[in-house]
Amino acid sequence: MMNLTTLVILISILLVIVFSLIGRALYRRSVRIRNQLQMSYIFTNITHELLTPLTIVSASVERLRKTAPDNSRDYDLMELNIARVVRLLQQILETSKSQSGELKLRVSNGDVMNYIRETALCIEPLMAKKGMEFTVRCKPESMMGWIDTDKLDKIIFNLLSNAVKYTGKEGKVTMDVATNSRYDKVIIRVSDNGTGIPHDKMKHLFTRFHDGEYRKHGTFGTGIGLALTRDLVYLHRGTIQCQTFEGQGTTFIIELPIKKNAFSASQIDESHQINPTEAHSNIADMATTLETPQEDTTPLPIIEEENDDIYTILVVEDNIELLMLMKQLLQQHYHVLTASNGVEALDVIHAHDLDLIVSDVMMPEMDGNELVTRLKADPDYSHLPIILLTAKTQEEDRKEALLLGADDYVTKPFRLGDLQLRIDNIIENRRRIRHLFQQQSTEENIEQIKATAPTTDNDFLQRAIECLDAHLSDSDYDRDSFARDMGASASTLYNKLRAVTGMNVSGFIRNYRIKTACRLAQQQPDLRVSDIAYQVGFKDPKYFATTFKKEMGVQPSEYFEELRK
Repeated sequence: MMNLTTLVILISILLVIVFSLIGRALYRRSVRIRNQLQMSYIFTNITHELLTPLTIVSASVERLRKTAPDNSRDYDLMELNIARVVRLLQQILETSKSQSGELKLRVSNGDVMNYIRETALCIEPLMAKKGMEFTVRCKPESMMGWIDTDKLDKIIFNLLSNAVKYTGKEGKVTMDVATNSRYDKVIIRVSDNGTGIPHDKMKHLFTRFHDGEYRKHGTFGTGIGLALTRDLVYLHRGTIQCQTFEGQGTTFIIELPIKKNAFSASQIDESHQINPTEAHSNIADMATTLETPQEDTTPLPIIEEENDDIYTILVVEDNIELLMLMKQLLQQHYHVLTASNGVEALDVIHAHDLDLIVSDVMMPEMDGNELVTRLKADPDYSHLPIILLTAKTQEEDRKEALLLGADDYVTKPFRLGDLQLRIDNIIENRRRIRHLFQQQSTEENIEQIKATAPTTDNDFLQRAIECLDAHLSDSDYDRDSFARDMGASASTLYNKLRAVTGMNVSGFIRNYRIKTACRLAQQQPDLRVSDIAYQVGFKDPKYFATTFKKEMGVQPSEYFEELRK
């Protein structure tokens, strides 16, 4: 009989061996997980890097449309393929996040049926091009619920594009959307009358990077779409099934919960409502290459304004090609300065008068988010509008940028024309502020600022007026003297005045002198024009008359004569 001591020793040895094996297994598993996370990180970074050159290609095509409009169909094909690559990169990003457990759900409330219908109909041009019959049926036509529109877009796109790949010309694809008896789920059925899926391929249907039968059908595939679709459905706490018959067709059936209580508090976004029209922009690569109306290719006019009305933009981008393209487009309308990262941008901001900043997010040394944070925390530059450009497409990234203080957020790849439109909107708002400020009297200006702007802006305007009043008759009192008396740098004073009044420093001084001249004329209408000109700081009465007419629309002699009457 084995004694107790020997038994204990044997058991101890056995336990050591077991724990050693478990430890080795756990170590190998941790190495495998770490390698997967490293690969996920690499995929994410490579994908972000590829989106920037795609923006350059897209911008170049846009320029070609304007300079050589006769090749419109070729440009359509280029843009279609650019959009396809963009969607593929976005799929890789989503797959990478799914593998690393970083995919997050954010559901919003709205008309689920209407949104699904509009999203599906965005793909109709592709069906029409292949001569296919495409039908979307929703029952009921309208139904409120909670969905993550970003994830649902990808699900619908992948299922419908998959049906297109395996359905021949003049085939038939239908999408039926319904609800269950409790109205707490939406059921989406995507059916085609294509070739079906072979029985031996079904077990790999949702396997990531599975080769499939793309070559047999003369189509392109990556093995990502259906695997990602399944991950997105599961993330949405739904189910996905596939029914197929070789030679007859395939049907995918998806069930998704849509009631609020199906999701956790962190997954619910109360601040946004579902907007069915947003579906058109999310399925960007479904632009058809069919003949489209010719664009107006008349070159945009170069804006020529007087020096005090030129708006200056800083463009911050570490990709030199994209930086030069943006500068080339924008300098037709604005004075454009450039920087390649946030550190360089700060140097430019402190040295120049600026009206707006356009900045990339992902940059070396200092990224766009940090640049926004620094500027918005600095009272001297917090008024400066900032548009961020980024390859990050998640809603959380957009929210983060806006919470930091960015005024707008544009995802790559983007059209340079769209970027210019966003810039124009901000600049036009400053022009409106300037026009209103010019039209009102000084007292009305102050009351307007008190009613609509923060107290700090009102205090700033009061101090500015006091400085000008103290030096009203001094014709040598210029922007540098003004900035010194305000205790600010010239660029800081510029930024503040642009934000509050829409004017630059010289324009503000000139406008205040003319308004004061009008007030003096109202108080003493018998004064000569030259006397008033000297009192408000003009050496030359002729220059005063020119400036007065520009500001008031009439000659000072006419204005004074009207007062005397």
